[in-house]
Amino acid sequence: MSEIITITENAQKAIAARLEKAPEGTIGLRLNVKPSGCSGNSYAMEYVSSKEDLSNDDQFENLYIAKTLSWMLFGMTIDYGMDELGNETFKFDNPNEKGRCGCGESFQI
Repeated sequence: MSEIITITENAQKAIAARLEKAPEGTIGLRLNVKPSGCSGNSYAMEYVSSKEDLSNDDQFENLYIAKTLSWMLFGMTIDYGMDELGNETFKFDNPNEKGRCGCGESFQI
């Protein structure tokens, strides 16, 4: 059986670097999906500062993901590298996506 979420070595390093520079009181980093953009959803990396905020999350390496999102993220690979414009960013390869907007900022399931 494949992993629910695969986090590449580059992404793990980027997550660790963000946590080192995180605001005081941060205890983790969470991948969230928010309504946004012309395709309906976007990925967001957010700092978490309370253990209570993590009570309904699964932990993958040093990243938390809400259990309520698992159905739309199952099989996803998270990477980190250069985008088309030369900016370093997280890259999300989600086999559950049915489409992306033209700019690639939002997706639909």
